[in-house]
Amino acid sequence: MGKDKKPVVEEEEEEEYTVEKIVKKRIVKGKTEYYIKWEGYTEDDNTWEPEENLTCPEIISAFEEKLKEKPESTPGAKRKAGEDVSSSKKNKSKKDDDSKPKGFDRGLDPERIIGATDSSGELMFLMKWKGTDEADLVPSRQANVKCPHVVIGFYEERLTWHTSTDDDKED
Repeated sequence: MGKDKKPVVEEEEEEEYTVEKIVKKRIVKGKTEYYIKWEGYTEDDNTWEPEENLTCPEIISAFEEKLKEKPESTPGAKRKAGEDVSSSKKNKSKKDDDSKPKGFDRGLDPERIIGATDSSGELMFLMKWKGTDEADLVPSRQANVKCPHVVIGFYEERLTWHTSTDDDKED
């Protein structure tokens, strides 16, 4: 999916997703995360990604510059803007976003796994759901139990086989 000179996030060696734009920024446990709009995917497929997963310094710089251009009238505005772009909105909208069901709690059937990451310290799958263009991260331990056939399909697609030659047999 990645093209020359396009910023990408590497979910694993074979899977690359192109960053279209950064929508929001937040800091969680001292680490900066950006809410990413992925090229070729809908807004419903946006995900929070740790800064260290992103390889798009130009897009990050442009986003940070836009943050600086929007000064707030209250003292300490720079700190607020750095914590979360949506922090100037009412807390209600943030609660609505957090209370929205995620992963298997949404009650949707898994279609396929688009990618995988362990950036949070736990293996997570980016799951595409049947009947919708939406995708979100789910813990692999849940996917292994709830849809092992989808997990197996994901791994089978990525298998590479080495055929032995007569030279290999002599060793």
